[in-house]
Amino acid sequence: MKKFLLLPLLLVACNLAAQQVEGAWKLVSQNQVPVTGQEFIKIYQDNYFAFGIKNLADNSFVGAGGGPFSMASGKLEETLDFFTLNPELVGMVTSFDVTLIGTKLTVSSITPKGPLLEVWEKVSDTMDDLSGNWVITGRKRDNQVQRSIPGARRTIKILGGGRFQWVAFNSETREFSGTGGGTYLAQGGKYVETITFFSRDNSRVGASLSFDYQVIDGEWHHSGLSSQGQPIYEIWTPYARGYKPSN
Repeated sequence: MKKFLLLPLLLVACNLAAQQVEGAWKLVSQNQVPVTGQEFIKIYQDNYFAFGIKNLADNSFVGAGGGPFSMASGKLEETLDFFTLNPELVGMVTSFDVTLIGTKLTVSSITPKGPLLEVWEKVSDTMDDLSGNWVITGRKRDNQVQRSIPGARRTIKILGGGRFQWVAFNSETREFSGTGGGTYLAQGGKYVETITFFSRDNSRVGASLSFDYQVIDGEWHHSGLSSQGQPIYEIWTPYARGYKPSN
């Protein structure tokens, strides 16, 4: 089951609305072979997608990718903003056909590597206060808020279907700085995330962190203690509003 990691594995849709693919998905088979030994979770939310792959035996990080997606002419088109398995593919736009029956999404296409047939199972499409794609635009230090305008180099955090994934990358240089993700709960001003994969330190898998949150003027204010016990206060802006392309 290693060869599937060399493909972008981009979901597509035929006669579907973008909202129907929103949420979290798990890859269960490729070319009629069950996916075993690895976990591949993909999140679609607010016209953006991100995925992370880990080995189940030791929680070691395998790869990640993602970028914007949109519906056009009955297809779901995706553009790679980051792709650790083959950075040369960053910027590539791909379109496939897909069928959705119940909670199963079946993807089929002819790729440069040959025929591709994938089956995805929906994990969840639940929504909450923080469901969406976010980009960090501010931090508070010494009681002073410092703002920045994200460009090619940015840090995003996508939340959907009870799953989260953050990614730090540069879409112009194709540089990838890190990613992590897992499950989360956001309710009553408390945000709790449990790490299921982390590119920098797989020993953190299983750890849960609790934070306070507020949504103020459409922005996510996130505060608490980091995994190192340091106080943090971050401001996350909806991606469509906060990200400013350099072109």
